Amino acid sequence: MGWTNSHLHVFSDGLEEYSPKEFEVEFAEDSRTVRLNQILKKEKSEIIYEYDFGDGWEHSILLDKILPPDDQLQIPECIAGKRNCPPENCGGPWGYMEMLEIFQQPDHEEYESYMEWLEDDFDPEYFDKDKINKRLKKKDYGCIWL
Repeated sequence: MGWTNSHLHVFSDGLEEYSPKEFEVEFAEDSRTVRLNQILKKEKSEIIYEYDFGDGWEHSILLDKILPPDDQLQIPECIAGKRNCPPENCGGPWGYMEMLEIFQQPDHEEYESYMEWLEDDFDPEYFDKDKINKRLKKKDYGCIWL
């Protein structure tokens, strides 16, 4: 997603929850001790990723297909996408939608404050698959830790 992991987050498969142990999420197993293939074992299985409990970002992650081992493949790999990651602390899905509406109205009373907060460099339409895949090649798969 491009977020900075500065908020509590948890992965859930419906039976167990997983979160970094330093977040001290009650009843959650340390997500850094579990590999994804231990949770998603068959095609069409899914987990829920919830980020920033106060803002309510919730994503469904679906294991679409299991491919046979191939040393030529980069895994994971982003094959498609669109739009930029919402900025941290924008108020969850509802706040982000409101922000996008304000971006379309330069006369809006909150337009300038949003532009100042985002330092004029946020483009909601921006998406760079190559940049994402470059980050995914790193040992930590591009995870951003503060």
